[in-house]
This record gives sequence, structure tokens and C-alpha cells, in this order.
Amino acid sequence: MNASSKLAGAVARMGAKPAMAQTSRLPSSILRSTSIAGRHGLLLSQGRNAFAPIMMRSATQSRGVVAETATAAILAAGKMQGAGLATIGLSGAGVGIGTVFAALINGTARNPALRSQLFSYAILGFAFAEATGLFALMVAFLLLFAY
Repeated sequence: MNASSKLAGAVARMGAKPAMAQTSRLPSSILRSTSIAGRHGLLLSQGRNAFAPIMMRSATQSRGVVAETATAAILAAGKMQGAGLATIGLSGAGVGIGTVFAALINGTARNPALRSQLFSYAILGFAFAEATGLFALMVAFLLLFAY
């Protein structure tokens, strides 16, 4: 006994109309209503009588990834992971900025007469460190929205 016949039996026991025959594409999870159904947090257009479409959706769709095919779901997951990994560069920018200003304080404490020259170097170092963080953020946004 295969899974589709078990699903058809479950739908028949509930008294609902059976869903369309499965094709190579998954049913879309982009729906029009704002009523939240079940514990999955899916938005349904059919209200409470829509248990059969919930059973037909895959696990990735019930968790918020909207995709028509498995390939599109894998691509969307890869985009999200890549963008998350690209934001690691922001922590490097924070460490760099902290190091620049720590060196400024240390240099000013050792030789207060060079304060203005050290401050201009510190601002230049801050700009370079911040630029690397902004590049990392730009890469993350490009991965999410451009590809």
C-alpha cells in the first residue's frame, strides 16, 4: 500500500474532497487568506475545511520556505545559509573597529602630543574596517535578493 492511497483513505474518512493527483510539482503555499491553521502556522484560503492540502504539503513548505519544486527549496535554503555565513564579516568589522580605537587610546596615553595625528589615522582605520563590514553586508543582500 503506497502513501497516496493512504492519503486518499485519510481524506475520505474526513469527508473532504480528495485533492488533485500529485504531479512533479508541489502545490503552492502562497495563499490569499490570513487565517492561521493548525500548529504549522500556514496561511490557508479555505478555512477549517482545508486539512487535505495541509497533508499534501511537504515539510519544507510547512516551515515557511515557499517553493514550487524541491530544487527551488534547496536553492532557497542555500541562499539563506550563504547570506548567514556572509554576515560573519560584520563581526570582523566590529573587532577591527574596536582594535583601531584601542590603539588610539593606547597611543594617546603614551604620547599625548601626537593626539591629532593619531586621531586622523584612527578615523582612516575606522573607515577601512567599516568598509569591509559593509562589503560583507552587501554580499549577504546580493545572495538573498539578486540571485
